[in-house]
Amino acid sequence: MEASSAAATYKEKKRKNIAPTTHEKAKRLKAEQEGEEVVECARPPHSSRISVLLDRLQQPITLKELTELLHYAALGKAGGIKQPSWCRLHHQRKVKGVNVVIVEGLTQSDFYEHYLTMRHLRSNYTTRVTFTPSSNNVVSEIFSSEVAKSDGPTLSQINKGNNKLDNALRSHPVIMKFGTQRKGLTAYVLTQQEMIKRHYPVKGMTGFEGFVSTDSVDHVTDSSPLYGLDCEMCLTEKGYELARVSLVDSDGNCVLDELVKPPNRILNYLTKFSGITAEMLQPITTTLRDVQAKLRALLPWDAVLVGHSLNNDLIALKLIHQHVIDTSLLYRREYGQRFKLKALAETVLKRQIQTEEKNGHNPIEDAVAALELAQYFIRTGPRQVVEHHLEELWGYTIVEETDDDCAAVPPTSHSRFADILKTLGRSVAYLGKRADISLDLSNQQWHNSDKEVLASFTRKTKCPFLSVLHFSSFSDQLKRCIPHQEQQYHRVYANLRDMCVVFAGPLPVGFSQRDVRKLFRCCGPVRKIKMLNTAVRVHAEIEFDLLEGAMLAIKTLNGLNVQGQSIKVQRPVHESMLDLDLSLDALMNDTLNNSHLYTVQLNPHIAGVHKEFCKGQWTHLRC
Repeated sequence: MEASSAAATYKEKKRKNIAPTTHEKAKRLKAEQEGEEVVECARPPHSSRISVLLDRLQQPITLKELTELLHYAALGKAGGIKQPSWCRLHHQRKVKGVNVVIVEGLTQSDFYEHYLTMRHLRSNYTTRVTFTPSSNNVVSEIFSSEVAKSDGPTLSQINKGNNKLDNALRSHPVIMKFGTQRKGLTAYVLTQQEMIKRHYPVKGMTGFEGFVSTDSVDHVTDSSPLYGLDCEMCLTEKGYELARVSLVDSDGNCVLDELVKPPNRILNYLTKFSGITAEMLQPITTTLRDVQAKLRALLPWDAVLVGHSLNNDLIALKLIHQHVIDTSLLYRREYGQRFKLKALAETVLKRQIQTEEKNGHNPIEDAVAALELAQYFIRTGPRQVVEHHLEELWGYTIVEETDDDCAAVPPTSHSRFADILKTLGRSVAYLGKRADISLDLSNQQWHNSDKEVLASFTRKTKCPFLSVLHFSSFSDQLKRCIPHQEQQYHRVYANLRDMCVVFAGPLPVGFSQRDVRKLFRCCGPVRKIKMLNTAVRVHAEIEFDLLEGAMLAIKTLNGLNVQGQSIKVQRPVHESMLDLDLSLDALMNDTLNNSHLYTVQLNPHIAGVHKEFCKGQWTHLRC
């Protein structure tokens, strides 16, 4: 427990964290099956915020990566600073100040252990990652860090000869994928490799045996007809099954709208979302095979199907079609995130769909919306689409820059972070115990206790641009522990570490550590594996790097059939585990976490299912 935790706070107007309703959760269904985060455009477009790459959420950031973020937050592109390598800070110009709070001696385990009492931390910080300091003197490293010199021109130099909008478009996900030129529809038809990656039904691929193929040509042209498709499902004993399918032609005319009787017993009609009731399906005799035959007869050989997360509809139809355009992949977000169809229709088409007043979705309405979104994108071109909706949809803001805004960092004989900020006229402050900081800080204040540090900071009427608060009382107390207290401390630490441990077994005879690691690493990074041979049968103790890995292993691998043998995955039983379920329930039901859901797709040969998981990280970054 020697690691420190730092919090960087970006002062901005508070955003309201709104928990998604049951209605909103259900509408995530299509995108969740893709294993990607769903993003709405309800977020205020002008606020500073941090987006962390999904593959970095379980990796702790280093002191170097923290300083990358601080340099960019303070100086931005106008100072020749690049975006941090591990995250993206949006609307850097809106950052008014940066606070770094260091609390020695706390770890992620402490956060989980006391989660029920840390309501202020849970609600006030929107981005959480683990910070692992690489230096004993984090404060000095932050202030004395060398600011990287940019190899290319600064933003002000670029803007002298180019349009400001061009700069905003340079790294836009839509432009990076499709370019700036207007193209025909064939430019937006998914390739076979993209369809496989996005889990579309593809002939010959595992998992799609028995699917029916449409009679389509190998290649389509820019004059090929577009058809909009949307389906609604009910929940049956076998999962989600087709209950209604709608198809519209390129003019938006409905050419097929059929209710379908699922072959398995229906558990939930999902009426609130699908609009389907038991009374509606009771007289229906149309089967999945019937609508497959009708679709094959209706679709021309060169038809291009259009839909929003269309792969889910085709899987429900058990239908393979070679040529598709997915509107969730046309209007792209960073890091694979997607807009909802409702949000795109409202922003781009200026039309309200899937409203609360209606009893369930109208698949004809949704199919027409997807069709028109695709037609608009093709007709207008990617550059114009982005230009027209840059702010309201993607949250980018083009600001008319003044000379002060565009000015690069003034030339100095040094490039230390604190010195550059002072040269720019931005105040810097350090409050904490005496530290070895090799530069003069005009607002440096040394205090003997954490209480004095906090009191000094709260008394400030005008906060500095960059302030570092260093709390060390907890760490100092641990260092002064008498032997029996130190032993107790290590015992507590061991109990907290047990939160990341699971027991698994019985395992097949001959199962090795390598086999166990291969089986469990789908749930997260595995720190250590111990084979337990004291019992008659083979068991293993698996310790994950993070609590999330242990939770996911219990939820997904418990009861898994391994080589014909069912295994049990469970936690060790200790006193520290008694209230763990209560803490975890609070963690996952927290308002903040409810608004940040992620979907993890496990290896198909291990679990074959998608599991939702709420990511709880430690070190807090708020914007």
